[in-house]
Amino acid sequence: MDWITRPLFGLALAAVAIIVLFSHPYLFAALVVAISIAAAWEWHRIVSKGRVHRAETAVNAVTVALAVTVLLGTRQIWIALIVLAPGAVVAWWLAASRHAHPVWHAAGILYLGLPALALTALRAFEPRGAMVIVGMFLIVWATDTGALIFGNLIGGPRMAPVLSPSKTWAGTIGGSLTAAAIFAAFIWFMGGSAGEAALFGFVFSIAAHAGDLFESFVKRRFGIKDSGSLIPGHGGVLDRMDSTLAASAVMALLVFVAGLNPLFGVAA
Repeated sequence: MDWITRPLFGLALAAVAIIVLFSHPYLFAALVVAISIAAAWEWHRIVSKGRVHRAETAVNAVTVALAVTVLLGTRQIWIALIVLAPGAVVAWWLAASRHAHPVWHAAGILYLGLPALALTALRAFEPRGAMVIVGMFLIVWATDTGALIFGNLIGGPRMAPVLSPSKTWAGTIGGSLTAAAIFAAFIWFMGGSAGEAALFGFVFSIAAHAGDLFESFVKRRFGIKDSGSLIPGHGGVLDRMDSTLAASAVMALLVFVAGLNPLFGVAA
């Protein structure tokens, strides 16, 4: 059934994301915060080995929402980043008082807060932010889909069994090649350089793979199979968003720090 429910719900979620992305930036920011809150519930459940920690989840949710609000109000990314620090400290203190993996609970604030700020900033402050995010989504989705298909069809040696027992070299390379092809086609259709886009799509897919591997490692570390069961065919929100979390933070660094134009010649 996963071969039916996974693409069906994946396409539905993608459609919602794209529709909201091209609406008002504040509405997209609200969606980002809502997803972050659902992901926060799952993160603190994972690092508590299946037990629910409402206090840390609430701190995470409030911190991310406040940081995004500050970012939209001040247009200063650094101020919003500073907002994350007190939330991490409070989450650490709450977990430490129960001797319940305080570092992991505190890390959840950054794990979800940084991508939330990255996505919000790209959409709100980058002139072509919506198109940049679409391109990033295509790379991430193509990487995940290609890895699933090539991994199942070819199989072969495991890439990092300690981190993720199911991830193969065939799936990893196949996912990157799929990302290169899809992103090249997207940029070519928009009138940009397909060759540069293909190279970028292949290299940038590493960020998506890294996000997937990290979440797999965390779940393996705490003995949890799926982060949740909210999305049929995908598992939890974190299971669906793990690659996007890493990719969005990397994309924001490339755009705002390195000054990269990830649309490769596409006219404004």
